Amino acid sequence: MSSSRIFYVFLTLATFLVSSAFAEEVVVLTEDNFEKEVGQDRGALVEFYAPWCGHCKKLAPEYEKLGASFKKAKSVLIGKVDCDEHKGVCSKYGVSGYPTLQWFPKGSLEPKKYEGARTAEALVEFVNTEGGTNVKISAVPSNVVVLTQDNFDDIVLDETKDVLVEFYAPWCGHCKNLAPIYEKVAAAFKMEEDVVIANLDADKYKGLGEKYGVSGFPTLKYFPKGNKAGEDYDGGRDVDDFVTFINEKCGTSRDGKGQLTSNAGIVATLDNLVKEFVSAGNDEKKAVFARMEEEVEKLKGSTARYGKIYLKVAKNCMGKGADYVKNEAQRLERILEKSISSAKADEFTLKKNILTAFA
Repeated sequence: MSSSRIFYVFLTLATFLVSSAFAEEVVVLTEDNFEKEVGQDRGALVEFYAPWCGHCKKLAPEYEKLGASFKKAKSVLIGKVDCDEHKGVCSKYGVSGYPTLQWFPKGSLEPKKYEGARTAEALVEFVNTEGGTNVKISAVPSNVVVLTQDNFDDIVLDETKDVLVEFYAPWCGHCKNLAPIYEKVAAAFKMEEDVVIANLDADKYKGLGEKYGVSGFPTLKYFPKGNKAGEDYDGGRDVDDFVTFINEKCGTSRDGKGQLTSNAGIVATLDNLVKEFVSAGNDEKKAVFARMEEEVEKLKGSTARYGKIYLKVAKNCMGKGADYVKNEAQRLERILEKSISSAKADEFTLKKNILTAFA
């Protein structure tokens, strides 16, 4: 891809800025902000955790439900501290195992250790009691498609979709550990219409599990558009492992937060023509543009949409002069710095990516 380093920096910055659209429900606490957030004008429940801790991973979906429930409660903060990264904070408050949950009353940095059950329901009840609130538990919206006997074939065997399926059992500890990771993967690809992240309770629907050779939990199988017999997924179980796999298999360009990468929208055959277009004189540009139009006519699916953006940029380069690319890139950067919808962020990031080819 032909690109200017400065535009790449602009794109990276813009991608970072739109990450706020994917903010978690739980407040992330650090060495720098802990005492600015905790012990002030609201009570706080804080989870002290370690990223490698299995019990922490098991707690994660319950704690996120808690965070979602109290998101609008001004008198209560639900926070968490990564004790691998912020050892000083965890040591200061006597944390010796993970996860440790502590309640900090309003105006106090003297915590009370939580010793109750580690379910969202129990945590909500505890926070309501300590914080004097009356918040009802709310479910965190899920982007994982729940499969059943009735909808399995319609969704998984749809030849217009690439589908990743987790076959799980409710009692399976490894499945519970995978759940928050799998949810993040589903969230990362929620804007991709052709990609489905799904799961099936194979303990309840044993027949479907047996049909696809499931003998342990969780079992992950990938059902691409061209192979509805299914392929075993044998990769890693971190978000980035799944994201890399899906990007390679499905031709998508997402990162772990669901943002488009700098490769999104780039069409190699058109990039080669762009090189000719950029170096051509004014009279020659029209001839190269005509060849670009011919190439775009051959494109299908999402790449056809990208092709139209290439043509629009090329046409504007001819009509608006040499400064068009720079000015348009700066305009898009200003938009991306604002709080915009995921769909708009995708739209403007694609345009910005393609602009870099003309820089």
